[in-house]
Amino acid sequence: MKLYYDFHIHSGLSPCGDNEMTPNNIVNMAKLYDLDVIALTDHNSTLNCQAVMDAGKEIGLTVIPGMELCTAEEVHLVCLFPNIRMANKFCEYVYSTLPPIRNKPTVFGEQLVFDKNDNVLGFEHTLLITASTISANDAVSIVADYGGICYPAHIDRNSYSIISNLGTIDSSFNFNCAEIADIDTLDTLKKQHPYLNELKILSGSDAHYLEHMRLKEHYIEAEENTIESIFEALKSPC
Repeated sequence: MKLYYDFHIHSGLSPCGDNEMTPNNIVNMAKLYDLDVIALTDHNSTLNCQAVMDAGKEIGLTVIPGMELCTAEEVHLVCLFPNIRMANKFCEYVYSTLPPIRNKPTVFGEQLVFDKNDNVLGFEHTLLITASTISANDAVSIVADYGGICYPAHIDRNSYSIISNLGTIDSSFNFNCAEIADIDTLDTLKKQHPYLNELKILSGSDAHYLEHMRLKEHYIEAEENTIESIFEALKSPC
């Protein structure tokens, strides 16, 4: 079956995310756009995943718990997990690799933690947009230890992408997928980096504001609309 997706969405927990990116606003906008499945991928944290999953369940939207990890090289990777328990365990590990820098809300933005009803439960005080000590080369195996999968985000962008920061993407990273922001750049990138021909190419919105969430456009083929089936589809050969 075709599942229309957006696997790269931020909530108000991300300091650069709008405070209106609440659990119910996110899932209802996804439903309005006729999406079947989304992933919440805040910067270096999964603290709002449970709330968004709960809000999604109430309206019949599949929500995958995830994170946008910032590696030691300041490469952004989308990390997806099979359940909230493993996502939160990975989050604990990532927190242990972040520098102890306190967020300055007036500079970077608030980092809001919500419940499923959009109530603000508190604030994350550790700045979440810093680089972890996890290298891009080690990320796939580390995320796999938590049952997850990860792949490079917005590879066509000039900042925080694996190509812009490391100059290349090749088989040494062991990715199954890669995300591109502008699908029109794909043919050029494949000529420059042939390894992309071996990967599943995804396109996420990287939405930090509700109006940036993506309309029903990109889909994956899976047997059913469950996280398990979606993972099987993402892990299958290109």
